[in-house]
Amino acid sequence: MALLEVNNINSYYGNIHALKDISFKVDAGEIVSLIGSNGAGKSTTLKTIAGLMHSRTGSIRYQNEDITQTRADVLPSKGIALVPEGRGVFASLTVRENLELGAYSRKVDQHMRNTMEEMYQLFPRLGERKQQYAGTMSGGEQQMLAIARALMSRPKLLLLDEPSMGLAPVLVDFVFETIQRIQKEGYTILLVEQNAHMALQIANRGYVLQSGRVVLSDTAERLRKDPAVQATYLGI
Repeated sequence: MALLEVNNINSYYGNIHALKDISFKVDAGEIVSLIGSNGAGKSTTLKTIAGLMHSRTGSIRYQNEDITQTRADVLPSKGIALVPEGRGVFASLTVRENLELGAYSRKVDQHMRNTMEEMYQLFPRLGERKQQYAGTMSGGEQQMLAIARALMSRPKLLLLDEPSMGLAPVLVDFVFETIQRIQKEGYTILLVEQNAHMALQIANRGYVLQSGRVVLSDTAERLRKDPAVQATYLGI
C-alpha cells in the first residue's frame, strides 16, 4: 500500500525548472532511495514533499490525502518529518532542547518523555550529552541529533537528505546501520543520498534522477547490478 504518491510534480527556482514531471511512490515500511548526480533534483524533491517548496502542477498524496499545497509547519502533525541536508540543528540550544523542539507538534506528556528516552537508547552519545550545546558537537553527533529530533514527532514518513555528507567512513557506516534499525522499528524512509553504493545496499527500491527527471526505477538489488548505474553512480 502506497504511503506516499508523487504524481507529475514540477517545481521551480524562479524561472529555473528544477523538477520535471517527477512521479514515484513509497510503500509503508520501505526504504526508498533517490540517487543521482549533484543538481539532479534529489533535495528539491524532498523540499517539495516537505512543503518548503510547492509544485506548480501534479499532486503529492500522503495516506491518500492531497498535501501538494500544505504548509511545511503543518506536515509534522500529519506524520512527515524532514532531516535536512546540513543537519540544521539549533547550535545555541542543548541536545535536550533540540529534541524537545522536535516534538513541538505533540503534547508535552509522558509519551514525549518516553520518546526522548528511546532516542537516548538509539543514540547513546546523545544521552551522555543532554546538556551540551549542539553547536559544539562533531558533525557525526549533530547528524545523530538531527535524526533523533525528527523522530521525536513519531513520523510515519521520514525524509532523509544526505545523511552521510561530510562524515568520516566509520560514522557513515553507523548512520546507515541506524537507518536500517529505524526501518525495523516500523518507520518508512525516503532517502536522498550521494553515496549511491550505501544507499542501494539498504534500500528496498530506488529511483535514479537526472536533470530533474526520473530516468530509471527498480528494486535496489537490480539497480546495483545495472551496468549504467554501476558505471555512472557506483564507480564500477
